[in-house]
Amino acid sequence: MPSFLGILLFFLFPISFSLPQRSSWPNALVLRVTKDASTLQYVTIINQRTPLVPVTFVVDLGGRYLWVDCDSGYISSSYRSAHCNSAQCSLANAAKGCKSCFAMPRPGCNNNTCVLFSENAFVGMVSPGDLGEDILALQSTNGLSPGPVASVPRFLFSCAQTFLIKGLASSVNGMVGLGRSRIAFPEQLSATFKFSRKFALCLPPSTMSSGVMFFGDGPYGLLPGIDVSKLLSYTPLIVNPISTAKVSYKGERSYEYFIGVKSIRINGKKVSFNPSLLSINKEGIGGTKISTVNPYTVLETSIYKAVTMSFLKEAENVTRVAPVAPFGVCFSPMNTRPTIPVIDLVMQSKEIFWRIFETNSVVQVTDTVACLGIVDGGSNARTSIVIGGYQLEDNLLQFDLVGSRLGFSSSLLLRETSCGNFNFTSIA
Repeated sequence: MPSFLGILLFFLFPISFSLPQRSSWPNALVLRVTKDASTLQYVTIINQRTPLVPVTFVVDLGGRYLWVDCDSGYISSSYRSAHCNSAQCSLANAAKGCKSCFAMPRPGCNNNTCVLFSENAFVGMVSPGDLGEDILALQSTNGLSPGPVASVPRFLFSCAQTFLIKGLASSVNGMVGLGRSRIAFPEQLSATFKFSRKFALCLPPSTMSSGVMFFGDGPYGLLPGIDVSKLLSYTPLIVNPISTAKVSYKGERSYEYFIGVKSIRINGKKVSFNPSLLSINKEGIGGTKISTVNPYTVLETSIYKAVTMSFLKEAENVTRVAPVAPFGVCFSPMNTRPTIPVIDLVMQSKEIFWRIFETNSVVQVTDTVACLGIVDGGSNARTSIVIGGYQLEDNLLQFDLVGSRLGFSSSLLLRETSCGNFNFTSIA
């Protein structure tokens, strides 16, 4: 049965922007992802507007929707604002009431429009803006290489104010939200083209390489001819009943992605800490979430102390040295190569675990000093474990929104491939 969003978008499309025949619709779409050197944020470029222009966005896995700075030269002949009390406003769960603008009408400044709050999660700022819609385009894929460009005629997004880009990477114009919202980026793409409500994230490990995002089901092909969708283990996605956003409505659930980590093992040995911290209570506190906003994994203090103590106990041929911010545990190798223990995040059973190897656990900060790439989140942390970007790099994650499950690969380097190995150069 078609989704509510799919039906709504179908009836909202004017004849002048008609979609191609369904037989020619893509089965999946693809975007390149890069890592910004100064902010450690993950960045992608999406074509938008009429005429189409490349717009740079920071990737926010838990973000509610796409938002764009409309104050700085947003020019498009196809932009339309969403009228108050319209179906678009209802779909976006926009704030009650109408917004007026007394300047010359333009994107982000129109009368009788509904208000949508946008969030910059990196600096904790929010901005009220117009709900708007415009053309958006990105490349299709057969899972092995990119194909023809596919367009969404009236993609819903928030027109934010310029101050909201503070703290984002240079030349960035907004953020692309992949969270569990009805107008999140993946939801609108799957509703438009009727492909599977799945997307996959494969983040690059350095600023010198690129990663890839797939929207739709596999195959997810990486050179030298490996379908990494076949390498996945699965664990349920969990909904936090309480929103963690800076601005939310009473009773609103979280849009972020949580998973059910049950315990942590280091070199196969269970780490001892209060297991109740791994559950989400009725106030939405606790549990484990996945984040592209946090550059490194963040642990509640008691978990952090237990993990770091166990890690140092299992590590061999290292000497602990003064910490280097933001890390609390740093070390220097002795004369022989250090032995770095593996860390397992154990899920619904002892046999289902996300293994974190040295490439995702240790950060080389100087030629002679390395640090454990996790940070102390404090004793009052809202979320007990936040799996950050560094631990996600060169791992493939598939978010199955229908089956409500996460597929994860652990490090692709052990499979002799990496997130930088998608073939962006040849056309399918």
